[in-house]
Amino acid sequence: MTTNSTHNVAQGNAYVGVQAGFIAGGVHNHHHAPPDPRFSPQGDFEAGVRYLDRFLLDTARKHIERAVARGYPITSRVQFYRLVALLSGRTPRQLEAEEWRRLLAIWGDPPDLDERDEWTLGLRAILRLLNSDDTATPEAATKELESLPPHQQAYIFNHLDGLLEGASRNGMWAKSVAQSQQQRTAHDRLGRAWKFFHPTPIPPRTRTVAPAAIAMSDRLKLGIGGALFLLGTGKLTMLLAAHGDFGGLFGLYGAAAGLAAFGVGGADRHFRHRRRRAKDSELRPPRWQHAEARPSGFAGKIDRLFNRYFAHYLPKGMASAQWLAETAGIRRYLRNEVVDAYREERVDAERVAWLVRYLASDVRNRWSRGTLTAYRQELRVPLSSWLQQIAGAITLTTGLVWTASATFSAAFLPGTLWLTLAVAAAVTLTRAAYRIVAEQRRVIADNAHRAAEQARRQEAYDRWVAKLADKPSDAEMAAWLECDRKVITDRALRQFRLQPNQVVAHAFLEAPASSARKRRADDGPWRYTHYRLLLFLLTEDGVRQIDLELDFRRAAQHDTQRLNYRFHAMSAVRVDGLALRKPTFHLTLNSGETITVQVTGTDTEPAAPNKDPSPVTELTIDASGLRQTLHVLEGVAAEGKDWVRLRREQADDLLAELARRTSGLLD
Repeated sequence: MTTNSTHNVAQGNAYVGVQAGFIAGGVHNHHHAPPDPRFSPQGDFEAGVRYLDRFLLDTARKHIERAVARGYPITSRVQFYRLVALLSGRTPRQLEAEEWRRLLAIWGDPPDLDERDEWTLGLRAILRLLNSDDTATPEAATKELESLPPHQQAYIFNHLDGLLEGASRNGMWAKSVAQSQQQRTAHDRLGRAWKFFHPTPIPPRTRTVAPAAIAMSDRLKLGIGGALFLLGTGKLTMLLAAHGDFGGLFGLYGAAAGLAAFGVGGADRHFRHRRRRAKDSELRPPRWQHAEARPSGFAGKIDRLFNRYFAHYLPKGMASAQWLAETAGIRRYLRNEVVDAYREERVDAERVAWLVRYLASDVRNRWSRGTLTAYRQELRVPLSSWLQQIAGAITLTTGLVWTASATFSAAFLPGTLWLTLAVAAAVTLTRAAYRIVAEQRRVIADNAHRAAEQARRQEAYDRWVAKLADKPSDAEMAAWLECDRKVITDRALRQFRLQPNQVVAHAFLEAPASSARKRRADDGPWRYTHYRLLLFLLTEDGVRQIDLELDFRRAAQHDTQRLNYRFHAMSAVRVDGLALRKPTFHLTLNSGETITVQVTGTDTEPAAPNKDPSPVTELTIDASGLRQTLHVLEGVAAEGKDWVRLRREQADDLLAELARRTSGLLD
């Protein structure tokens, strides 16, 4: 089946990148970290169980063994989880000498075994798996496992399907794969998995309304102009009254009333024209090219979000380029509003994405309904304002002519002086009053618009929060991914025409695909929307390798490369770049082909201030399978086919020793 030369179905070098956050230290970190002061021994143990549920095996072993070392009481439940964590996902041949010593030590001092205790039943089942041989019938092994309580049965099927030998192993594997096929899309994975990659949205904000900006010159003009107008009007009143010209007085006060009517109508018209120009400017494309924001900064990320969502939410029948060109003005206006509203805090731009998406769809919907420029109709000067201003102008002009005639007849020189002063003051204060009233009404209108917009955004926010309410937990994501691994492994076994009991060892290497989005829970590793997966299957006569891509949200995968090679075809395995916190795994074949797996620091979400990124790195490396892959392939590269023989002999000897020590526990 396998030749001496390397067979490559997809020609060319294979490259996979694993993104794992900032890395502190090397990947061979098997020491027990100092106890976290936040954890009691019990807390340490329960944390280990939670990590085990998420298939973060190295981290789970560390917590569980540390809890035992700190004096946590050893019970059948504790021993059950110790064994599951130690043996999970591996065959006995993959255990190191230190792990064998730990396994023998666990069974060397077993707790009191109560036949009525469900954890005791689980312990006995694990021991029977370890003591199984090629002669065991698959029916007997499966029947015994199915008699276990559901909790223990699930742990054994999910974690320990590699312990059996011969036909029993094949039967248990078939059942485990069947369960994984069913559970792979359980709990509405296809409808919920995408939600994990959306962060908790930040509540909506709107642009703060600028306070009324009234120029000091306008305040002075209004005050001084008003005073001079009253002075001029008063002097004219005294002058006309002294001469008994009541017709002139009637004209004077008629002119004042006309001025008031003209001013009220004119102020409304002035505000509406000014408001419309301001609203038009929001839609008008910028006249000059703005400096590009730094791509890695908050503003740069918001720019990309606006471009992405405006290109996505298009009116029917309109091309993306045309829509982006037509909405350049409002897009820039809304972008500036979002940046100004959120940039003063340390906010992840993705948490604002829901708002950008809402704004883009809202602009599209208003354009489609023809309401994007509805403000123009709302700000049209009403007929009442026109009539008021026209009537005021007629009354003002008539009264002014009547007053001037009476004044010139009564006292030409002083009358002309006071009339000129009153007219000039009226013009000055009216213009200043227009600007002041317009600014005050602008604040009122902006506040009303802000309140309405805030209410609409709050509704959109509430809808989005409700939609994300059933976001899957990290444990669910891990369970789905483990089901993917089993289904993919089974598919690979069928492609290579292998039985599970022919596999000496296997290893998965997980990496984000180039188009992947990533997100993590507070205490979990990075999870990706798209994975690059490398699966290594080691048999007696060589290595089978498959490189594939997994669309996690859709639970769909496709192969990109297949390799077959004998053990001696492996030239070297190494990891470098540790000092730069960018470990790179290299597997070199004698044919000269190199498979490179780069473990890089995260570049999309830096660690928070005063927060060590190492735990995230360790969890991500744990989830990636890098350590197990490196361990297996290093052994094969160093010892060749002897690695299989030596591991088999070691496992057989130690399993015999285990059977001798535990001979009385299964009676």
